[in-house]
Amino acid sequence: MAIYARLPRRAERRVRGGGGCLGAGSGRTEHPDPWHLSRSPVRSSSSGPTRPAALVSPIELFGTTFQNPILLAAGTAGFGRELDRVIDLDLLGGIVTKAVTPEPRQGHPALRVAEFRGGMLNAVGLANPGVERVAAHELPWLSQRLQRGGPGGARIIVNVAGATVADYALVIERLTPIQAITAFEINASCPNTKAGGLEFGAEPGGLAELVRACRRVSTRPLTVKLSPVLPDIPAMARVARDEGADAVSLVNTIPGSLDRRLGNGSGGLSGPALLPIGVLATRRVRERVDMPVIGVGGVRTVADAREYLAAGASLVAIGTAALADPRVPVRIARELNHG
Repeated sequence: MAIYARLPRRAERRVRGGGGCLGAGSGRTEHPDPWHLSRSPVRSSSSGPTRPAALVSPIELFGTTFQNPILLAAGTAGFGRELDRVIDLDLLGGIVTKAVTPEPRQGHPALRVAEFRGGMLNAVGLANPGVERVAAHELPWLSQRLQRGGPGGARIIVNVAGATVADYALVIERLTPIQAITAFEINASCPNTKAGGLEFGAEPGGLAELVRACRRVSTRPLTVKLSPVLPDIPAMARVARDEGADAVSLVNTIPGSLDRRLGNGSGGLSGPALLPIGVLATRRVRERVDMPVIGVGGVRTVADAREYLAAGASLVAIGTAALADPRVPVRIARELNHG
């Protein structure tokens, strides 16, 4: 299956089985659980009395209600088919689909994933079946699947990518009539081929043009996923808001490379190492810009999710930890609801 094709064979077996972690038993990691997925602290380990963690109420955002703040991050669940055999998707707040582009994309050559103690690098290359296949097959299946849970089930956010501004606008315009979609997530970290490969979100003019074009073709809610390496993330979030974005997703992966471990040579760093970076970006945007934030990056425990919520995030998306153990997002959602 597509989602598991990204993982080394040993990790594929563990993900299909619903447990373990990337690299466990491979001989390359010193700790059998290097990302501590088996540990899910709810309270501080500091001495002295502890208070019960506050319960999380349903979240009102994008004109709808999310039953809890936990999302599957883009690229984690494909379009839901594979993980549906492992977890109950309707126990989550929502699912962010893998990136959708106008035409089908094969993605980068293997290997697409390289693990290390602080997380992993991935170089999937936006592999997806293209917008027409997504509109005709993937989203109808997912929307029907999530209807089993009734009005309180998981919401659908579609991640959108492209090489030109027109690519993004085409995908959003094509998918807007599908009522099951709650919002679109604009991946602003893609290289703009008409700007010499500069990322859309790297400078204000390019980001403004992108968001403006997407807003022009749809009245659906838009969230813009920004890179953590921007010199002034709040300023770019403000640009997105002023051009019609309803929220920002913070943060995307950080470019990185490990010698000869990826077929593409480099990839995006995700996993535990990204947590403090994403939390800081979330806090700074919430302090300086009046707009909601979806926190993304490094979440593997309920304590991590609470870091984003305390920083001001409305929703929290889980990616790498879900690839290592698909049960993690559901476990965190339950722990948030039970204190």
